[in-house]
Amino acid sequence: MSDDRSPGEGPEEKPEKATGAEEPEKGGAEEPTGDGPAGSPAPPEARPEPTGRERLIRGLWPPRVNRNQLTVALLLFVLGLGLAIQVRSTSENSPLRGARQEDLVRILDELDSRTERLEEEKRKLENQRSELENSSNQAEEARRQTQERARQLGVLAGTVAAQGPGIRMTVSDPVDAVEAHMLLDTIQELRAAGAEAIEVNDVRVVTSTHFTDDDGDIRIDGRKVSAPYRFEVIGKPQDIEPALNIPGGVVQTLEKEQATVSITRSEKIVVDALRSEKRPDYAQSSSQ
Repeated sequence: MSDDRSPGEGPEEKPEKATGAEEPEKGGAEEPTGDGPAGSPAPPEARPEPTGRERLIRGLWPPRVNRNQLTVALLLFVLGLGLAIQVRSTSENSPLRGARQEDLVRILDELDSRTERLEEEKRKLENQRSELENSSNQAEEARRQTQERARQLGVLAGTVAAQGPGIRMTVSDPVDAVEAHMLLDTIQELRAAGAEAIEVNDVRVVTSTHFTDDDGDIRIDGRKVSAPYRFEVIGKPQDIEPALNIPGGVVQTLEKEQATVSITRSEKIVVDALRSEKRPDYAQSSSQ
């Protein structure tokens, strides 16, 4: 066959290889990585197990709040706000808010004294029960205790005279501002402090005693009394006097009305104003 190439042309060029990954140069082959077989890719690095703190943080943040939780939180906020306002209002209206330390100590002493009186009464009743249980002559012991109890009830009812330690209190009223309810408050405070017998201007005060205002005059059980009002009180002076002088108490209330109050302690107070013993018309003892 004849050669169709023109003269001067060089030899026929060889076609280039297909485009692809270039063959590594000699001596430059990459070494296999990882622990796998030669030529295989290294496995990805295993992530460390999260700690407890990390799991807690992921659970709390970002917060996942739904509508029910928001409603409950709002209700709790409103409830807490209402309680805080109520507590603040109560503390501001408390009569002891502006009291001095000495006054607070005196009030605590009064509460302790009341507790001691109740404990003493409890011990007396327990002793009486023990005496009745252990006495060889229970009938005689019962009779003695009954007479003693009758005497005590007579003192409380105002049918028996009484004497003992206590206080004398005089209330002067130069501007005629003292009213019946103020004297009644004084009696209630005395009873709360442990007064056992009370007399006001020669009128015996008992549980049924009533105070009234009648055309500018004060009457006790219908009997007219006028200033100065003299209280004879039998009881423990160490309890009664501090009770009258507490902040917002009897003395302070009367002094706000421009009255003058003087209190003196005494080891012997005599209450001899008596009330007539009223016998019931229909009621009889169930033991008869």
